[in-house]
Amino acid sequence: MDEVNVVVAHSERATLRVGDVFLKVDTDQARIDVEIEAMALAPVPTPDVLWRKPSVLAIAAVPGTELGRLGEPSAASPAAWAAAGAAVRRVHEAPLPPWPGRRRRGPDEWAAELDGECKLLVKNGILPADLVTRNRRVAEAALQPWTPVFAHGDLQIEHVFVEGDEVTGIIDWSEAGRGNALFDLATLTIGHEEHLHDVIAGYGTDVDIDAIRAWWSLRSLLGVRWLVEHGFDPFAPGCEAEVLKSRM
Repeated sequence: MDEVNVVVAHSERATLRVGDVFLKVDTDQARIDVEIEAMALAPVPTPDVLWRKPSVLAIAAVPGTELGRLGEPSAASPAAWAAAGAAVRRVHEAPLPPWPGRRRRGPDEWAAELDGECKLLVKNGILPADLVTRNRRVAEAALQPWTPVFAHGDLQIEHVFVEGDEVTGIIDWSEAGRGNALFDLATLTIGHEEHLHDVIAGYGTDVDIDAIRAWWSLRSLLGVRWLVEHGFDPFAPGCEAEVLKSRM
C-alpha cells in the first residue's frame, strides 16, 4: 500500500494523498458540492472525480508539478507562469456559475471585515501597528466595485499544476463562484511579484496592477491570524508577513 501523506489538515478540512488519489474530508458538505460542480464547468483541466460520499471526496492526481509554493522560489519558467495567466483568463471568461460563491462580497463588506481584523492583529500583538496601518492604506485600492466573473476563489500557486510550459490542471475549487478577477490574480502571484508581469502577459488584457498589489495586502492582513491559529507559519520567509513588510 502506498504511503499516506497529509497535504493539509486543520479543524475545518483535511486532504490526504494515497498514491495518485487525493481524499478530501470537509466539515462543510456544501464546499464539496461546489468543488464538484465547479470542476465540471471550468474550461481548464481539472482532476477526475473518482467517488464521493458525505463529507469525503476522492479525486485523481493531475500530471505535472505545482507552479510553485509560497515562501519558495518557483522553478517554473516564465512561459509556464504566462500559461497559468491564460488559463485563469479562460475561467474568468466562462459563463457565471449558478451559485453566488463564498467571496461574493462588495467593497463595504470587505472593508468592514478588514477593519475588524486589523484591530485584532494589533490588539493581540500579532503584527506591529505601523505595519498594519500602512497595509490597510495600501489595501484601500482593492476596495472598489467590480464585475463578477467565474472565479476560482482560492487560486494559490500550489493549486496550479504545469508540465513544461503547459498547465496540466487546476485543483481545489471549493471556493469557486461569482467573484473578483483581480482577487484570483492576486492570490496566484502573492509572494511571487517577480512573475506578476508573466501572468498578466498570459492573461492578455489590461489589469489594475496597483489593485492586485492592494489585494496582496488585504489577503495577507485577513490571513495572518487564521494561519497562526490553525498551526501555520505566516512569518516564514516569503510568506504573508514578509509580503506585508514589502509594502512598507
